[in-house]
Amino acid sequence: ITNKENLIKKLDTLSVKEENDGTLSAYIGIDPTAKSLHFGNLLGLVTLKQFASIGVKPIVILGGATGLIGDPSGRSTERSLLSEEEINENIKGIEYCVKNIFNDEKEENEVMILNNIDWFKDMSMIQFIRDVGKHFKVTDMLGKESVKSRINSHNEDSNSNNNNTEGISFTEFTYQLLQSYDFYHLYKEHNCQIQIGGSDQYGNM
Repeated sequence: ITNKENLIKKLDTLSVKEENDGTLSAYIGIDPTAKSLHFGNLLGLVTLKQFASIGVKPIVILGGATGLIGDPSGRSTERSLLSEEEINENIKGIEYCVKNIFNDEKEENEVMILNNIDWFKDMSMIQFIRDVGKHFKVTDMLGKESVKSRINSHNEDSNSNNNNTEGISFTEFTYQLLQSYDFYHLYKEHNCQIQIGGSDQYGNM
């Protein structure tokens, strides 16, 4: 996998050829906030196909759970919450697109499409806070760019008596916990050691 087009901003070191024993997988997560993919998704999916070409199992997570929460990355305001019906309808359209992109892969490299609602739906709030939240420090979470920029903009607008600022809600603040748990779940169940995302996602990864 090369960076000839200068598309890679940051990379955690991993020697894929040395680490891969035939079971290694890589994933990209896509929240179903629209009925189809956008260009940013395509860049990540093309990178995932590159991994598939060297024998790394490709996984795409469609965020049936995270899509209900809303990713604060790259935004100055809160996302409008979508209903479960809207999320499920969007998932159908995005899944169709993903399958078309990967339809030329060999059977052993066939894309695995998962929905993270499947491992979050039966987890209670108490269980999530106790078993997952215990591993996160609020000071670290506050330092993430997606959170820090929203807090800073709120403070700046407050100082200027601008009442239109939103800051960040607890709902979007917890998004990074869900994305982190996705990676943990995939590592445990599918030996997934590679996560692909845009530069705006690096704080969640």
